[in-house]
Amino acid sequence: MPTQDFKFEIVKNFGTLSESTKGWKKELNIVSWNGGKPKYDIRDWSPEHDKMGKGITLNDEEIQLLKDFLKNID
Repeated sequence: MPTQDFKFEIVKNFGTLSESTKGWKKELNIVSWNGGKPKYDIRDWSPEHDKMGKGITLNDEEIQLLKDFLKNID
């Protein structure tokens, strides 16, 4: 079974949340997947940004809700 190729573009990098001993970084970015509308994205990236781990992608409404939730954490 052939694998599907997909394209991505990191539109904006907000910063690194953590870094592994192997150099992979968990980052908050805005990413456009396959030419789609850019979304907020949290995931691990290899040092060259050519490989990525599993992550979570959030639209504008979801990121605003997350921001509101985080304000309420002590």
